[in-house]
Amino acid sequence: MSEQKTLPAEKIAEIRKEFDFFDADGNGEIALPEFIELLTILSPKTKASHVEEGFNLIDENRDGSIDFAEFLEWWQQSWWEY
Repeated sequence: MSEQKTLPAEKIAEIRKEFDFFDADGNGEIALPEFIELLTILSPKTKASHVEEGFNLIDENRDGSIDFAEFLEWWQQSWWEY
């Protein structure tokens, strides 16, 4: 992924709320089923075949889940304008 933009603390707190909402089991990570739900809400036209591919791109450390740092970086790149 590319270089991160610097965000104000308030924006990071907003993004953290989004992360926590999609972290359904509250374990501090977003698993693939949670990510599928996230993309279904954010982008209903996303093809199921692309979800796992996108998940793997965001999961930079390849541990099978997306932690907040990975989520924050993705959010900044994908949703900065929103």
